[in-house]
Amino acid sequence: MASTAFAADLTSIPFKDAKGKDHTLKEYAGKVVLIVNVASKCGNTPQYEGLEAMYKKHKDDGLVILGFPCNDFGGQEPGTIEEIQQFCTGEYDVTFPIMNKISVKGEEQHPLYKALTGEKGAFPGDVAWNFGKFLISRDGKPIARFEPKQVPESPAVTEAVEKALAEKKS
Repeated sequence: MASTAFAADLTSIPFKDAKGKDHTLKEYAGKVVLIVNVASKCGNTPQYEGLEAMYKKHKDDGLVILGFPCNDFGGQEPGTIEEIQQFCTGEYDVTFPIMNKISVKGEEQHPLYKALTGEKGAFPGDVAWNFGKFLISRDGKPIARFEPKQVPESPAVTEAVEKALAEKKS
């Protein structure tokens, strides 16, 4: 599902990494970014394996995966950021960046997710569950949304990522 008439600049929205340091998507200019809301105690948690495989396969091509831990769905990410990182590295050998915990819906919704899913967002409509995915082009534009059950190794996700990686920065 591609975004068409979205004008907001995602690249200037601040978010924090696991250590509390501020970042923006501007840092990833020229790279393809896959934004994923993640959780440790979810039926979709094994998607970490596919995400890590995708990251290892394509990081040298310019892919960045940003995991945003989220406790919005069934309390499935209750831990501290330190516990979350330990889980990710210990259970799934995750090497892609895990950011600080955020909310992806509701009153505490992070501005990045509001820009992605809000009424005037790139892909209006709340994230349905953990492991929703948003693909951002090399020029910082949202280009695809994938629902939580669409695993990283599914043809729809892999083809969209590979197509975005093949396109040069405009």
